[in-house]
Amino acid sequence: MQSRALRQLIAPAVCGMGYELLGIEYQPTGRRCVLRIYIDSESGVTIGDCERVSNQISGILDVEDPMHGPYVLEVSSPGLDRPLFTLEQFKRFVGRKVRLRLQKALDGRRNFSGQVTKVAGHDIVLVEEDVEYQLPFDNIDRARLVP
Repeated sequence: MQSRALRQLIAPAVCGMGYELLGIEYQPTGRRCVLRIYIDSESGVTIGDCERVSNQISGILDVEDPMHGPYVLEVSSPGLDRPLFTLEQFKRFVGRKVRLRLQKALDGRRNFSGQVTKVAGHDIVLVEEDVEYQLPFDNIDRARLVP
């Protein structure tokens, strides 16, 4: 299942519980997959929060059955090396250092690490060692803050 459809399915429940749904990672690992849901709130996220959200999401996934095959559900806080999933999240962390991987190489590279200086349209502007890169958001495979 695509993460956009999965996000639409579970976001109302997560938001209704008072949390922000930061993003979803879906990682195939052999015979089963790991479905990792990242949540946040203004007051932070505890293990109890993750457990409550996990129970709610499990019920939704059991009823709607959007997953094909066995999977492990993990609900997590973003942590210090917070993953970034949306343009809005990149905007929120302008000025911070990120590490990211592109889906397709740019200038022969897929991995970048530098300071986000701005979000220009659908591009992330990143400065790495005094060189500015304009990286299309749609080409970003994964990105995390550097603590």
